[in-house]
Amino acid sequence: MRNIERRLLMGGLAVAVGASLAAATAAQAQEVIYVPTAPPPLRVETIPVLPPDRVELERWQPGYWRWNGAEYAWVEGHYVGVPRRGAAWVPGRWEQRPGGWVFIEGHWS
Repeated sequence: MRNIERRLLMGGLAVAVGASLAAATAAQAQEVIYVPTAPPPLRVETIPVLPPDRVELERWQPGYWRWNGAEYAWVEGHYVGVPRRGAAWVPGRWEQRPGGWVFIEGHWS
């Protein structure tokens, strides 16, 4: 096999694998789970104080109730690195819909 043919074949394989991974990720992101009962009230969390040199680099992501398939389980809040200057964390939330309760994931804006 010539070098150019090998490059074209490898490039095509990389594109095909990338497209398959993107499709699988999109399918997972669209999965909606309806929970028949409302989540418990949010817990009160004590937010640890960051050292002054970390304040601009990290943001607090509050805890939330996650459905594990059988019951609600608490996920503790924690600090995470800010992905870009000026980004703000929009916390996840539970929404009541006709089919039950749905969790809307938190995200950076």
